[in-house]
Amino acid sequence: MVGAQGEQLGVLSIEQALERAGADGLDLVEVNPMAKPPVCKIMDYGRFKYEEKKKTNEAKKKQVVVKVKEVKLRPKTEEHDYDFKIRNVRTFIEEGNKAKITIMFRGREITHRELGTAVLDDVVQDLKDVAIVESTPRMEGRQMFMILSPNAKVAQKARDAHRQALQEQEKAKAARAKQEEQDEKAKSASPSSPRPPASAPAPAPEALAPHPSST
Repeated sequence: MVGAQGEQLGVLSIEQALERAGADGLDLVEVNPMAKPPVCKIMDYGRFKYEEKKKTNEAKKKQVVVKVKEVKLRPKTEEHDYDFKIRNVRTFIEEGNKAKITIMFRGREITHRELGTAVLDDVVQDLKDVAIVESTPRMEGRQMFMILSPNAKVAQKARDAHRQALQEQEKAKAARAKQEEQDEKAKSASPSSPRPPASAPAPAPEALAPHPSST
């Protein structure tokens, strides 16, 4: 049994442990069921779950989300179209993502798979400074494809950029919070505006004398 402050309470019966947790207004949580005897701890379980969720969310923010972008080519793709798509693939990979390069065969082109292999070889050669082949070329129906991923240097650079962007966001968030705090202090320190003096009540209109009746 472990207390709320981490102190060792020794071996207690379930009834004793529940009574101790109840006296502290907390929960009894089994933290290591495989131990002999099992280890339980007194804690605020709701707060514990909240903290765990918060840690998980923070860890997710720091992770680099890797996307996979598919780029389709033909065995006889024109040079300008090929160059345009390869530039886009390079940019995408430099951001730490992966690329799926797909060669689409039409009609009788499927009988000349070596043309598709040649195009993929060109892609690998043109991107060798930023990418490595993660999945070698293989056929799937009438398509041939391979997967490219960033090399170690590019992947590390992308992670560093992601980490720096997070740091900038945290700094901006802290600056906003500090400014809001200063604004609140300035608002509470400023004297309240004096109320305008109440205007004197307007004099009541004089009663009109009754008009003498004619005789």
